Amino acid sequence: MVEVCHSWFNRFRKLLVRYEKLERSFVTLNHFAAAIIAFRKVPLKVNIIYG
Repeated sequence: MVEVCHSWFNRFRKLLVRYEKLERSFVTLNHFAAAIIAFRKVPLKVNIIYG
């Protein structure tokens, strides 16, 4: 399970190599990536009509 979580976070290239100078910026990006990952796992029951 840990390897799966690491692979999810590795898809965010900005987190893969740490470029931020401030620690709080890096932590914020980690939280943002975790929120995106969690949001993608939630199944949506909304019918969207394009057109």
